[in-house]
Amino acid sequence: MWAESTLQERRALWRRFQVWVSQQRLPLTPDAACLFIAATGVQPQGLLTYAKAMSATFGALGLDNAPLRSLASALRNAGAAVPLRQAKPMEKDTLLKWARQQQPDVMLAALLAWKTASRWAEVAALAASQFLLISPAEIIVDWMQTPKGRRADPFKASRFTVVKGPLTAEIATLLQSLIPFNNLTTISTTKLDELWGRSNLMRGYTAHSVKRGAMTRIFQLMGRGVPIPPHLVERLAKHKEQGGPGALSGVTVRYGADPVAMARALETGKVTIYL
Repeated sequence: MWAESTLQERRALWRRFQVWVSQQRLPLTPDAACLFIAATGVQPQGLLTYAKAMSATFGALGLDNAPLRSLASALRNAGAAVPLRQAKPMEKDTLLKWARQQQPDVMLAALLAWKTASRWAEVAALAASQFLLISPAEIIVDWMQTPKGRRADPFKASRFTVVKGPLTAEIATLLQSLIPFNNLTTISTTKLDELWGRSNLMRGYTAHSVKRGAMTRIFQLMGRGVPIPPHLVERLAKHKEQGGPGALSGVTVRYGADPVAMARALETGKVTIYL
């Protein structure tokens, strides 16, 4: 139902909730969960994360989660969805230097996460059957069976990613050497963050740094005039497309760590040149 890292985090939060309600002599109800979240004292962004996690857990248990959904909605309306801090974007060369020192499954996950601008958990959960085509020139991935993909519209355009260009042949070789597999790697997001925390090369990065680095690279190329259609950037990132060929959602724009490149990629200069 959820990625391993998500499951671990939600179990830990649920255990904290159980201890808290026991101390407060309260029942395990969604109203009590709202009080528990408020009592954590974290930043608004953290409150929203907890509200969404607890809502999902109550729902998975078949319990009423309406108060938690209302809390999450109120926090979003108050601006809590805007992150205070974001992952440090990773450079491609840094990722490759680390990846090529790892076991084949970890190396493959790292290369795929970069090439598909994906979260680590999305790539780690891939099964061999989700690779519809594997060749040195082209690889096609179907994301539908990942934990996040199973909840998505099966006809959504971002269901598929075609991998081409640099690293494709290397990824194809690794895939063919590892097939069959049910999960591409057993290294979870939490475990990866722990590994990188002990590495001089990777210290300061998190699992989310790979996707943010890849997205930042795309925006830099767009800012230099490379004709990459914005709606395909949305599709690659597996974000909700905004409906127009020139549209970029706020979620996607947030991934750009280079503000100058982002400004150019948004192409308002094509209008101001006439003013």
